[in-house]
Amino acid sequence: MKLLPEESSHAPGGAGPKRGPGVQAIALLLFLAASYLVAWLGAFSTMANVDGWYVDADKAPWSPPNWLFGPVWTFLYTAMAVAAWLVWRRGVPASRPALVTYGIQLFLNLLWTPTFFSLYPVMGTAALWLAFAVILSLIVAVTFTVVRFGPISRLAGLLLLPYITWIVFASSLNLWAALNN
Repeated sequence: MKLLPEESSHAPGGAGPKRGPGVQAIALLLFLAASYLVAWLGAFSTMANVDGWYVDADKAPWSPPNWLFGPVWTFLYTAMAVAAWLVWRRGVPASRPALVTYGIQLFLNLLWTPTFFSLYPVMGTAALWLAFAVILSLIVAVTFTVVRFGPISRLAGLLLLPYITWIVFASSLNLWAALNN
């Protein structure tokens, strides 16, 4: 895997055009806004059901307390946005397909929460299995995103490692719920 230089100005190593600090700041804010929008939309499904059916659900013995999810996801969404911004600011030809992959994983991330929390009252256990399929797809998509981000910006790839670790952990919680509810 060939790593590209970390500079953001036009350089012989293949870095893209220089983007001014104002443009970079706006882009970072847009990446953060996209991540937080996904978090905010997902929160609707969570809030409506975490005190509903989920209270009495059979949860994995290794489930963390509910209060931990908010801070963890805030960190992860921020890291995801910064990683995408680092790839964007490089402006190399590989940035575009890497950001498309990022968008796909962001969509799958958005899809999981309502599938798990909101569909359960309607579909029962089938919703939990559907959510499990979504989270497995999310793991694959994030893995591809890491593989695409890493050569463009090593830091961007590294920033996604806690995210992939957390969703693998979350998939174990999802699987337990599907097997036991």
